Amino acid sequence: QVHLVESGGGLVQAGGSLRLSCAASGISYGINAMAWYRQAPGQQRELVADITSSGSTNYADSVKGRFTISRDNAKNTVYLQMNSLKPEDTAVYYCRFKVVFTYYWGKGTLVTVSS
Repeated sequence: QVHLVESGGGLVQAGGSLRLSCAASGISYGINAMAWYRQAPGQQRELVADITSSGSTNYADSVKGRFTISRDNAKNTVYLQMNSLKPEDTAVYYCRFKVVFTYYWGKGTLVTVSS
C-alpha cells in the first residue's frame, strides 16, 4: 500500500544540474525522516543526504555545497537539487522514508553524468 516514486533522473553533462523528486502515497502517519541514497555499479549503496521532520539536514562530504535536500510535508515529498554535477555522481538514486521504526524505499532513478 505504501509506494515511493522517484522522478527527475536522466543524462546530463558535467557541470549541469538535475532536480530529483520522490513522492509517497499510502502514508497517513507523519514521516520522521527522508533521505536520498545512491549506488554506482559495483559499489555499496551510500547515503547522499537526509532531512528530519524539523528540517535539519546532513550531507555526504562528496556532495556538500553542490546538492540541496528539501521536503514538503503536506505533499509527503522530498527533493534533491543537484548542481555542478560530476561524472562520479553517476548512480542509481533511491529515496527512503522512515516512519517510526519502518523504512520504505523507492525503486530508484538513474542519473548519468558525462564528461
